[in-house]
Amino acid sequence: MAGTETYFISDLHLGAGYIADPRAHERRVVEFLDHIAPRAGRLYLLGDVLDYWWEYRDVVPRGFTRFLGTLARMADAGVEITWLKGNHDIWIFDYLPSEIGLRVHDGVLVEEIDGRRFLMEHGDGVGRLPATFRALRWLFRCRPAQRMFAAIHPRWTVGFAHAWSAHSRKKGGYVPAEGAGETLVEWAAEYNAAAREKVDFFLFGHHHTMVDRRIADGARVMVIGDWINHFSYAVWDGEELSLRVWNGERER
Repeated sequence: MAGTETYFISDLHLGAGYIADPRAHERRVVEFLDHIAPRAGRLYLLGDVLDYWWEYRDVVPRGFTRFLGTLARMADAGVEITWLKGNHDIWIFDYLPSEIGLRVHDGVLVEEIDGRRFLMEHGDGVGRLPATFRALRWLFRCRPAQRMFAAIHPRWTVGFAHAWSAHSRKKGGYVPAEGAGETLVEWAAEYNAAAREKVDFFLFGHHHTMVDRRIADGARVMVIGDWINHFSYAVWDGEELSLRVWNGERER
């Protein structure tokens, strides 16, 4: 039987070449999921869970065996799993949903949980976005471009994707800039000001920083960190939303 708590986690970047011990990194995530599994009724993965993922029609990428197996066990036990696409794991198509039994969503997702309204997005698709980044988001989601990319042999595309990711990190892509996440707080305030149905909780990832802020109407905005530096997540117990850090066998 699934539990009653709802968990939110983001920016695991499993498989990233710049992580010193990828196997230990994956095991740490699996230990966390095993820990919460008895209490979890819902699990929201808010993007960039995998550093790179591309589903071909007849084959699947190497790796992530322990992680994907753990998600499958949780789904089989009745945990509702929703995976929001990030800017690193855009190209999830039908394999993970059908094999594991999870739901995949691209963009803003609004859900009612225990009578409260939650808005979730990876964090790269809302707020003030540079023109170059908007252009890349469009290109990565363009079906003709996806078909052309899929025609290239994986020996070239996988190495290219990981090199791009590592280059982005060296350029500061994974080091939170000063004020990182503030644009999401501003966007959330603007959203609620214009909405007919107010959102109680806004949750984002992407910026690799931890933010917990109340806005003018009493709603809360959380940017839930990452699993590279913070090992953080959010949990809703039906009455309270809290931002926590995982320290192996315990939480704080």
